Amino acid sequence: MRITQVESIILLEQFHIVKVHTDEGLVGIGEVSPMKAAVTHAIVEHALAPLLVGEDPGDIERLWRRMYTKPYKLGPMGAQLEAIAGIDIALWDLLGKAANLPVYALTGGTYRNGTKVYASSMSRSMSPQEEAERAVSFQEQGYHGYKIHSSTPWMHDDGFDQTIATVAAVRTAVGDDFPILVDVNNAYYEHTAIRIARELEAYGVWHFEEPLAAHDYAAYARLADAVDIPIAAGEQEYTSWQFRDLITQGRVDILQPDVIKCGGITEFRKIAVLADVHTKPITVHNTQQTIGTSAHAHLWVSTPSCVYPQEYNIEHNPVLDDVPIWTNPLVPVDGVITPWDLPGLGVELDEDAVARLRSN
Repeated sequence: MRITQVESIILLEQFHIVKVHTDEGLVGIGEVSPMKAAVTHAIVEHALAPLLVGEDPGDIERLWRRMYTKPYKLGPMGAQLEAIAGIDIALWDLLGKAANLPVYALTGGTYRNGTKVYASSMSRSMSPQEEAERAVSFQEQGYHGYKIHSSTPWMHDDGFDQTIATVAAVRTAVGDDFPILVDVNNAYYEHTAIRIARELEAYGVWHFEEPLAAHDYAAYARLADAVDIPIAAGEQEYTSWQFRDLITQGRVDILQPDVIKCGGITEFRKIAVLADVHTKPITVHNTQQTIGTSAHAHLWVSTPSCVYPQEYNIEHNPVLDDVPIWTNPLVPVDGVITPWDLPGLGVELDEDAVARLRSN
């Protein structure tokens, strides 16, 4: 089998999917993190696709290393790794289809049958009481926790912040036994993060995500040492090398790789080995509810360190809710996601919908 085309598709000027076509008619599907689709599209088309045409799609490790090293000085972090992720996921999808096996059977088999998920609220426009009412609604739907985003990203202590008020309202509404997670998107300086963390501990918050600048591993280490609440980070780390440093220098408690950002399934698996070696749990960053969630679902059930409820974005998504791009949506059932027992990722695209939404 040989790769004949790497097709980069932008939907609604925002969402970015990749198809890897072969001379045997099999097609693999992947997704790229939608931070800036025009940028990652250019990298896929002009930097990565030419490296893959004519190659054996089963040589995933060699092709990953080729995509990482050959586009010299384009990255390697950020957009290059996100573009690699989309292609790499498509290669794993293709491998599963060629083997007539689901991806999870190729990444370790079934460690757990399905994965609990928590509801991730991305809104920053709700009042604490509105957020609390929303949390109750998802608690009643069977979700296994609720995460708030409650401050201005990267504000350095100077911006909108209703973290404590929102947590107080949510805790009153959901009771003491329902997990609350807090993501402040790099909002604080170290001294403020320590103070907020201690206040969150009083409310029994389970997980405090990205309180500090992503690059300040020394501050993360001091924060982790100063408080009892688990500190989570990793959505802005793209390689196993960065996760090595996040673990050994940042000393965070919970790792948060995102398969559509961190170089795909190939690199995610290496990060998972690091997690095991250092006895760290993985609670992924997962905000894309279609192909990205499907790729994560296969890793969740086959990766021992994905032990806690994983993230599921509860916000409206036009390619899921308005014009679904797939014919077999993979969504939570009673707060659990179980990957399809189908070849590859099990994603069946609605090609008519993709054509309607396509921007390029």
